[in-house]
Amino acid sequence: MSEAAETTHTSTSLMRSSAVMASGTVVSRITGMVRDVVLIAAIGTGVFSDTYSIGNTIPNIIYILIVGGALNAVFIPQLVRRMKDDDDDGAAYADRLLTITGLILLAVSALAVLLAPWIVRLYGSGNWSANDLSTATAFARYCLPQIFFYGVYTMLAQVLNTRGRFGAPMFAPIVNNAVVVIAALMFIGIVGSNPSTSTITSGQIALLGIGTTLGVVAQAAVLVPVLRRAGYLYRPRFDFRGQGLGKAGQLAKWTIGFVLINQLSYLVIANLTTSNNVNAAREGLAAAGFTSYQKAHLLFILPHSIVTVSIVTALLPRMSRAAHNLDFRRVSRDVSSGMRLTAAMLMPASGAFIVFGATIAALLYARGATSPADATNIGHVLSWFAVGLPAFSLYYVLLRGFFSLEDTKTPFWINLLLNVFNLAIAVPLFFAVGESSRIEALALGYSLAYWLSLVISWRVLGKRIGGLETRHTVRSLVRIGIATLIAMGIAYGVVVALSHWRSTGALAWWSALIVGGSVFVVAYFTAAWAMRITEIDDVFAMVGRRVPGLPSRATQRPGGSGHEPQHRSPPESPPD
Repeated sequence: MSEAAETTHTSTSLMRSSAVMASGTVVSRITGMVRDVVLIAAIGTGVFSDTYSIGNTIPNIIYILIVGGALNAVFIPQLVRRMKDDDDDGAAYADRLLTITGLILLAVSALAVLLAPWIVRLYGSGNWSANDLSTATAFARYCLPQIFFYGVYTMLAQVLNTRGRFGAPMFAPIVNNAVVVIAALMFIGIVGSNPSTSTITSGQIALLGIGTTLGVVAQAAVLVPVLRRAGYLYRPRFDFRGQGLGKAGQLAKWTIGFVLINQLSYLVIANLTTSNNVNAAREGLAAAGFTSYQKAHLLFILPHSIVTVSIVTALLPRMSRAAHNLDFRRVSRDVSSGMRLTAAMLMPASGAFIVFGATIAALLYARGATSPADATNIGHVLSWFAVGLPAFSLYYVLLRGFFSLEDTKTPFWINLLLNVFNLAIAVPLFFAVGESSRIEALALGYSLAYWLSLVISWRVLGKRIGGLETRHTVRSLVRIGIATLIAMGIAYGVVVALSHWRSTGALAWWSALIVGGSVFVVAYFTAAWAMRITEIDDVFAMVGRRVPGLPSRATQRPGGSGHEPQHRSPPESPPD
């Protein structure tokens, strides 16, 4: 197969795999949004909600800290290599990896449950009352077994990914979301709309905590039959010595350090945000604390999860094979094309969140235990997070370039700088502004830190693999940025005009989102067409293959050939 034919084939395969994953991610994220809407209606965004959010977040933190980052970043490249080199397609290696990971996670889960009171004190506010601490600890104990089941889900998903089965892991969270929605609705039916740590009972805490954990159990369990259909049947193996796990462990130690740095930074953020909510309650201000920060971040990460993660999950095995063959030119092309395609969708998503952040949050969360002012605070935090969304996603793509090279040490040092930047900017901003704006200040510091880290990681990886088509990529990013700014300006004018007609209430929010959002989309794609942003063609082609009868963008361009290749590589350019 010629290089051009191979490029077209692999690009088509990438887009097909990305489309399947994006479909699953869209559905799971939509159901996840329903889960969050129901949860926020049940628990609000005040101090009580922070006790639940801290208790339910700690398992994620510990899981990612111990092995989660290593599983995602290190073991896929290792599994790919063992599938290629081993006579059994890497089955025995996967068995050993699942066994040792499961044993570690079981031990960690049990220890975490025992240490729950001390762990909660690390993340909770020093201003919490005895009731607040007790409630958060109870939630944590019910939720900490999730550590084991998160690990099982991730490992099974990785085994499926290396066997070309990308869809099921993306659809599995739907089951999780459904279970949590049922638990939250039962909680609302029993408790009502104004729960607090002084009125909640142990049975009500158990309902919500156990229901949340059962969702994670179900998410892992649904992958077992899919693995059987993929031809993999897990068999416990304990012959760990001399089987190549040591190399994975050596690579993983830097990734664990990478995650540790993230979590130390997150610890500071958790303490600041929970304390701010206590102070807001004392002064009668709208709630703005850990839950507000967390829910804004979940909205912020939504387009990244749909677009970037889908693309990179399909790219990483391919990049790992290319790096294994020392084909750094292929790695460079994959990273660069992934960045450009990601930017084509993430930059306008960023602009939309900046313009419509408060409106989106009000429509989603202003119900039940959450007032319109509480919900709007989430939206303002979202808008400041959105400033860093393009940098966040492009940085993610670059990190996977390092991981494909089995380099986890360099990302550790870059990530250390990222967290230093974050705290150095966010903490002073937090104390420099008024209490009503402090969570927004933390989001802004987070965004600026990612822009600085993007520049550093881009330069370092480019030197490592002989360039990243930087001139071509930067030109694309500038054009995409200009198209986004044009759309933002026009849409913002529409929103301001509509606010003179009706400034508050559901009708005003829906009007701003539907009319302003439609104008934003039309303005962005019109500007993109005028500037010939070819990455938009790839997005339309991906959607066109999923929706019968919908033509690709290339066939619609006046004067276009109608058969332009996807992910075209530019002519060989001078070194970056």
